[in-house]
Amino acid sequence: MSSEPSDLALLTVALDQAADLLGRVGDEELSAATPCTEWSVSDLVDHLVNAPSHFTTIMRGEEPDWGAPPPHVGSDRETRFRAAGDELVEAWRAGGDGDQPSPLEWQLAELAVHTWDLATAVHQQTGDLDPAVAERGLAFMKGGLTADNRAPVFGPEQPAPSDADAYTRIAAFAGRSV
Repeated sequence: MSSEPSDLALLTVALDQAADLLGRVGDEELSAATPCTEWSVSDLVDHLVNAPSHFTTIMRGEEPDWGAPPPHVGSDRETRFRAAGDELVEAWRAGGDGDQPSPLEWQLAELAVHTWDLATAVHQQTGDLDPAVAERGLAFMKGGLTADNRAPVFGPEQPAPSDADAYTRIAAFAGRSV
């Protein structure tokens, strides 16, 4: 995957959508449950806010510590996410046209699934989000995620309604009950 302007534009859309949603999460919602059964909204926010930094680390040829708990973020979650997202986009721009160590589609899948998770947990809709983000992420997941390699991160694919939006479809593929 190269850093084509259309690719960077789609990544920017994914980051902006997640940031906007993070900005709407109230402190009173942080203890609520999420579709990620082991995470509260606070845990999911921490993971989502720190995801762009993990991808930036990979883009720079380094390995993030996936096992370390992400730093806790406070009410500045949207600002911190936007700053981390800007660094990720800059890492893509700096990478040039060669093969990248972190596929864009992987990043789109991560952002789409967790945007759906967060939206669901705080009772927001995903139908108005740009479907191209989730569709590209879903195509990536379908190309590499099998019944044999899903666990422990993903559960078995779940059914989605025939009229489900792209974010609901990727969430169902990721094992979320929709």
